[in-house]
Amino acid sequence: MTGAADAGAPLLEVRGVGKSYGSVSALRGVTASVAAGEVLCVLGDNGAGKSTLIKILAGAHAPTEGTLLAHGVERQFASPRDALALGIATVYQDLALVPLLPVWRNFFLGAEITVGRGPFRRLDVAAMRRATRDDLALMGITLRDVDQPIGTLSGGERQAVAIARAVHFGAGLVILDEPTSALGVSQAALVLRYIARARDRGIGIVFITHNPHHAWAVGDRFLVLRRGTSLGEFGRDEISLEALTGLMAGGAELDALGPELDRAASAHDPA
Repeated sequence: MTGAADAGAPLLEVRGVGKSYGSVSALRGVTASVAAGEVLCVLGDNGAGKSTLIKILAGAHAPTEGTLLAHGVERQFASPRDALALGIATVYQDLALVPLLPVWRNFFLGAEITVGRGPFRRLDVAAMRRATRDDLALMGITLRDVDQPIGTLSGGERQAVAIARAVHFGAGLVILDEPTSALGVSQAALVLRYIARARDRGIGIVFITHNPHHAWAVGDRFLVLRRGTSLGEFGRDEISLEALTGLMAGGAELDALGPELDRAASAHDPA
C-alpha cells in the first residue's frame, strides 16, 4: 500500500467494485465514496449485498473486481488491520463488548493504558476512566457511572460507546453495520443523534441500514443496493424520501417514481 495521500480526496472510495464466490456473484459494479464530515447511507433489504460491501470496505474480503481508494490512493487491504491503519473502523451489530465488564474496561478492551514496567506494570485505571468519560461527553453521552457494567446500558447507549471508542482510537471513517436494526424508536433516535454528532466532528460515516427513514434522518448521500447491484448513488438534494423508499420496494412503486429518478440520473450525467 503505497502512494501519497490526497488531502482533498474522499476518505474512502470504491469504483466498480464487485465480489464473486466461485460462480456466485454477491456484488457487482458498485461505485461510491464518502468524505470527511459526511454520512453515506447504504440501503438495501436482506440479500442486497450490504454485508459483502461492508467486508470489502473493512478489509475482511478482497474484491474480485474494481478499485478501492483511501485518501485518493489505490489500496489493497489484506486484512482489517490494513483498514484500521488508515483510520477506517467498523462497528458490527454484535459490538464486540463484554456485558459484565465496566464501561471503561470495554472502551479500552485490548488497548489498555498501563503505567510502570516489567513486574511493576499495572493498569492506569484513573486515566482510562477519565478518558472514557471525556470522550463520551464529546459525543454528548453522559453516563451515571463509567464503572457500571456495559450490559446495563440501553442498546442505543452501547452503540454510542462503540462509536466513541472507534473515534478515540483514531478512526476518521466509521462503518456502522445496521446500528438501529434491533432498537426501539427512542433508542434508534439516540443512535441517529450520535451519528450526527460524529459527522459534525468531521468523522466520515458509512451507515448501513434497511430503514430509509433512519437513513433520511442523518444521510448526506444515499447508495441503494438490490440483489448485489447498485441502483444509484444520490445526494440529498437529488432524491426524496419517497423515492428512496420506492427504490427499495421496487415494482409498481418504483415505476411511479420514474420521472424523479430520471431527473436524479441526469444530475450525474456529465453531458
